[in-house]
Amino acid sequence: MRTISSSASVRLYHLDDSGEGGAATTLFYGPLGKALAIAAQQEEDVQAGLYLATENDVVAYLDLEE
Repeated sequence: MRTISSSASVRLYHLDDSGEGGAATTLFYGPLGKALAIAAQQEEDVQAGLYLATENDVVAYLDLEE
């Protein structure tokens, strides 16, 4: 993910790969800083399926936390 400010707009979503094809559920649209705070509050198994999308990139939440 390119360097962006904490106020940049992102989509935080959970990608559930169970079942046929899985499903993406949006948890939040808004500033990166708030999206990261929401992601940090999720359970560990949910965090494994969280992704952040900007208009140019998508990155797994856990990749940011490493």
